[in-house]
Amino acid sequence: MSDQNTPDIIYTKVDEAPELASASFLPIIQSFASAAGVSVGTKDISLAGRIIATFPEALTEEQRISDDLAALGELVKQPGANVIKLPNISASEPQLVAAVKELQSQGYALPDYPFEPSSDEEKAVRAKYDTIKGSAVNPVLREGNSDRRAAAAVKSFAQNNPHRMGEWVADSKTRVSSMGGNDFFSNEVSATLPNAATAKIVLETASGETVLKEGVSYPAGTVVDATFMSGKALDAFLADEIEKTKAEGTLFSLHMKATMMKVSDPIIFGHAVKAWLAPVFEQFGDKMASLGVNPNAGLGALLDRVKDEPEILAAIDAVNAERPPMYMVNSDKGITNLHVPSDVIIDASMPALIRAGGKGWGPDGNEADTNCVIPDNSYAPVYDATVEFFKANGKLNPATAGTVQNLGLMAQKAEEYGSHPTTFEIAEAGTVKMILDDGSVLHEHSVEAGDIWRSASARKAPIEDWVQLAIDRQAATGYRAIFWLDANRAHDAQLIEYVKPILEAKGVADKFEIMAPREATIASLETITKGENTIAITGNVLRDYLTDLFPILELATSAKMLSIVKLMNGGGLFETGAGGSAPKHVQQLQEENHLRWDSLGEFCALGESFKFLADQKGNDKARVLGNAVDAATQGILDNDRSPSRKVGEPDNRDSHYWFARYWAEALAAQSDDADLAAHFAPIASALAEGEAAIVGELAAAQGSAADLGGYYHGDEAKTAAVMRPSATLNGIIG
Repeated sequence: MSDQNTPDIIYTKVDEAPELASASFLPIIQSFASAAGVSVGTKDISLAGRIIATFPEALTEEQRISDDLAALGELVKQPGANVIKLPNISASEPQLVAAVKELQSQGYALPDYPFEPSSDEEKAVRAKYDTIKGSAVNPVLREGNSDRRAAAAVKSFAQNNPHRMGEWVADSKTRVSSMGGNDFFSNEVSATLPNAATAKIVLETASGETVLKEGVSYPAGTVVDATFMSGKALDAFLADEIEKTKAEGTLFSLHMKATMMKVSDPIIFGHAVKAWLAPVFEQFGDKMASLGVNPNAGLGALLDRVKDEPEILAAIDAVNAERPPMYMVNSDKGITNLHVPSDVIIDASMPALIRAGGKGWGPDGNEADTNCVIPDNSYAPVYDATVEFFKANGKLNPATAGTVQNLGLMAQKAEEYGSHPTTFEIAEAGTVKMILDDGSVLHEHSVEAGDIWRSASARKAPIEDWVQLAIDRQAATGYRAIFWLDANRAHDAQLIEYVKPILEAKGVADKFEIMAPREATIASLETITKGENTIAITGNVLRDYLTDLFPILELATSAKMLSIVKLMNGGGLFETGAGGSAPKHVQQLQEENHLRWDSLGEFCALGESFKFLADQKGNDKARVLGNAVDAATQGILDNDRSPSRKVGEPDNRDSHYWFARYWAEALAAQSDDADLAAHFAPIASALAEGEAAIVGELAAAQGSAADLGGYYHGDEAKTAAVMRPSATLNGIIG
């Protein structure tokens, strides 16, 4: 490390349930690590922390904090980086606005979020806030490609204790629908740059030329894509699917990734809101616009804006009565699929629906078959193939299923997830051109007003690193290995031109298959149904989708996945699983003081982090700690010490007590380091002898409302009091 003061391990401060769990778990980690001379520090990448760091000029000296995300972005480029990254909020606009309001209520004089900025000052504020929205964190930290898989202990436990799966029937009406053309998939063009280049993106119209973006730099060998989705085609598709859903008698559901695709997907979401309420917008569009209605913010925000307009509310009720029933986020509270763009995240919503036998929750509180609307056809075939496979073959059996590991091309803002700065809603019909600095036109599209145009890229070094990771993983496991690449898709065809020569040069071409996503999905499902294993070698979006889809089918959750980012400069980023259900966990804690968040992902990441540190710095004590973490994790699984979902039963805090106890017992029992064994023997004894008192104190804390001092920006002392209620445990751990 270049900085002598940098802790050996950085544990990220994040949001919602994983951050609440940290209040309980991090003191245990720091106490145990200190015995091995390992320092564990934190960096704040929470939504509230990023907001505060972005507006220092608006705050008092005491309120200002450092820009920890920027600091971490530099750290992950260092060879000794060792970061445990918990899931953070990828904020949608409503989440960002809610966080700002909460901070303002706590005395932070932050500017309001300008929904429709007019002055230069408002535009500058909006531009700052927009840097915080969506996947603002992951592209900064992921300076390496992704290696995600189920830890052996977790997979074994899932097979020995299979979770409940919904029944699939052959005549299920559930289906996946996507656009037949004029979407991002069909309009994509792609090229690999032979030399380093800088591009500008312009819109040429009858009224002149508008520069949309300039100074976009690419090193030699970069694969650069451009594509667009037709707004008119999208509207026609959505209107048609609403009518088809009604005729079929199923639920209407839209599945998006508005958190990661923070420019394009909120716009598509807004089209769906307008399509659903088309008669209302036709009659009251001008009035609603004057009230500040932005359909991209969702139905919930729209209803709030028109709450004092009985005529508009009556028109909305009339339209809803004519529409098919809608897939619900929360039937009891009337929160629909279209309420908030970040509430229905495709990589969480689709696997949950598939695991449930193709059923979604309707407004009547009952499960029903569903039309799963995924407008763009780039990755929809994965879910379509999965649905059709289970209709034909019945549900997966977790007790006998093999596993799908994943190696994902992720580094340096690869592919669509890095496209935010180069995504535009077209204001006027014309031609979008990507013009290189030598004057040549790399890509161009004829577009109409309302179309969504975007460009994405993947760089040479990450691509080559990704292929090598695949070669290493296949050699280590011997598993069936498939590159999920479609030769008929422009971008994938360019990647195949990289992949094939590398495999041939290494003499391993016969060990790998290349398949389009639909065929790869079917092949992978056939493989794991037979109890065999496979490696999915994918791009960035499919990495995200598949590392929820297959774990949710195999393990019931993706939060228990081992997720290692091998940073390209030699460091390690250890991710701890998905946070998609975190909001519901927080709500339950606030109402009942029960946190059902499972820290198994944190346990898995912690063990890998310690072992990585041992290799990097020659710290043998860290290796002993890491091996003991594995033993403790096994103890949690073998003894069923994971959190329960119900209040009054053991929760996240109980699991941390048991983890600390099993960890201490493993350290006391090991013979590799006598000093550590001697240090932890009395701790292990105290944790065992204090079991009754500790379990009793933890149980007594449950049942009543918990005050955290805030949702996005809680009070540290209040949160610690809630999450560390056992005086006995605290006294032993320190």
